[in-house]
Amino acid sequence: MSTATLIRALGQGQTSLSETEAYTLFSAMLDEGLADLELGALLYALRTKGESLEELLGFKRAVAERLYHLKAPCSGITPVIIPAYGGGRKTANLLPLLALLLQHFDIPVLLHGTLENHDGMAASYVLRELGILPCASLSQAQQALDQEGLAFVPTAALCPGLASMLSLRSRLGLRNSAHLMVKLLQPFNDVGLHLVSASQASLMEQLKTVLLATETHALLLQSCDGEPFANPMQRPQLEYLNQGASEILFEAERPPTRSMPKLPKAASAAATALWTRQILAGEIPLPLPLVNQLACCLYGTGYAQDMNQAKAIAAIEAGGLAAA
Repeated sequence: MSTATLIRALGQGQTSLSETEAYTLFSAMLDEGLADLELGALLYALRTKGESLEELLGFKRAVAERLYHLKAPCSGITPVIIPAYGGGRKTANLLPLLALLLQHFDIPVLLHGTLENHDGMAASYVLRELGILPCASLSQAQQALDQEGLAFVPTAALCPGLASMLSLRSRLGLRNSAHLMVKLLQPFNDVGLHLVSASQASLMEQLKTVLLATETHALLLQSCDGEPFANPMQRPQLEYLNQGASEILFEAERPPTRSMPKLPKAASAAATALWTRQILAGEIPLPLPLVNQLACCLYGTGYAQDMNQAKAIAAIEAGGLAAA
């Protein structure tokens, strides 16, 4: 099938690719084997049609073959892998806070994402205010993980081809399949608890299907301004996926009736960093939805033996539950 015929068939929803065909196509995209015009048209066609499970599995295999890997720290605790590709527009970006809370429990944390966000406040902006700079190389990232238990790695250092595809958003004006793939990166091979989120119910279901099919260890939730942390104003459903099975650890919260936490201004990385420091110092309470998500992570990483113990540890150590 010619490229033009494939573009037309995909764009009109007349065909879907097999896993092998999708692997071949995405490999060419990642290796810059397509001209810009055809690449843009194919990405638009896939976006319009919606990627099938077989297509996403093929794309994922292509990315996995081109992904540079890191070694999980030998702490005996499952590391947490956090994609950081959104950015605060309506809500302050609290992803760095979640990462630092996990680090407080000596849980290894790997953040990966973009260095800039034209739509809002990227996690990298807040991390920089907190003195955590992006790792310039994989060796630097490995050293940060081994010594500090936390590292932020730009996508370009993990998978250059994927970073190039992400950058097309500014030219095409819309997201593409690469934005789904970065949510599924496995820098530690098959080790790690993945925080996976999406803003739309259809994308959530799409991601869940892939996670279950690949038996990925993950915590799935609705994103907050595109980031995988629990909305501090109203907890989303927190669903735990492991070995092809799913378990809802927390139901979605109904419209809030309790008092709302005081949050920093969404547009200010400095204000968010200051608020984060105050949370970590125990000067202000941690919002309850984040206490709940922290408990899920303690359970999912094996830090706690069961969910009840995880809830108790999160409530006592974080101090948010009693104060909320």
